[in-house]
Amino acid sequence: MQTTDTVLMIEPVAFGFNEQTAVNNYFQVQQEGNVQDEALKEFNVFVEKLRAKGINVITIKDTQDPKTPDSIFPNNWVSFHADGKVVLYPMFAENRRLERRDDIISQIKEQFEVKEIIDYSKTEKDNKFLEGTGSMIFDHDNKIAYGSVSLRLDEDLFRKFCSEFGFQPVVFHSYQPAGEERLPIYHTNVMMCVADQFVVICLDCIDDELEREKVIETIKNSGKELIEISEDQMQNFAGNMLQVQNQSGEKFLVMSQSAYKSLNPEQISAIEKYCEIIYSDLTVIETNGGGSARCMLAEVFLPKK
Repeated sequence: MQTTDTVLMIEPVAFGFNEQTAVNNYFQVQQEGNVQDEALKEFNVFVEKLRAKGINVITIKDTQDPKTPDSIFPNNWVSFHADGKVVLYPMFAENRRLERRDDIISQIKEQFEVKEIIDYSKTEKDNKFLEGTGSMIFDHDNKIAYGSVSLRLDEDLFRKFCSEFGFQPVVFHSYQPAGEERLPIYHTNVMMCVADQFVVICLDCIDDELEREKVIETIKNSGKELIEISEDQMQNFAGNMLQVQNQSGEKFLVMSQSAYKSLNPEQISAIEKYCEIIYSDLTVIETNGGGSARCMLAEVFLPKK
């Protein structure tokens, strides 16, 4: 199943610009003022919009100590799978490794069956990273995993994960403008989103023609409609979307307000053929954190108790 009706979200208590991630996340811009308070307002409105549509949102509050400015993006350190497995991932930034919390797993266990916890985080000591569903985009129904190589996605580790979980790996390289250069995009999920019947993707980010053709071919062979976005739209987080469903099975594509506003009417119509759009203002979170709506949602596919 491509979509779940349950997501985990971490309520921020010390959100802010993270210098350790900014070295290769070129979306981040440091703002002045009380960023935490503004981010919390955006978080709460976002949660309420999801719940109003019948989506089950589990919110767990972050802790003041240790200080984890990016804890609002839990999908990078953990994933919850339909076969009862929970996977912990190796993180590039040292202060993001502190986001892995046993008590969060324990709270999830109260409602869901956890059969096994698989921990990849030991590869941090070898400087090999694989940041969850930020770095990997899953087509669950077709058992395909898309991965753009960067410091946050080690190709060998990605292929190992795919082999162990039965996914076909689709490896490519994607880039974004950063000053005078084109530099690797830090997470695959800022340039593509896989839904049940369509894929939103910025193909212009994939500079290598053969890699680009391979991605296009894979998407078309999977039977999904390809909805292309521009690099400019990608810079507005139009690739950072997630399809979810509510408890009645109705599907929704979740994105930020900036992503929605960047889309043209044809793209919106293409998406709305398949599902309703939910969008929310996440400007402060996007600007300082360099992540958007999808990054804030850790899908829970675990069997319910």
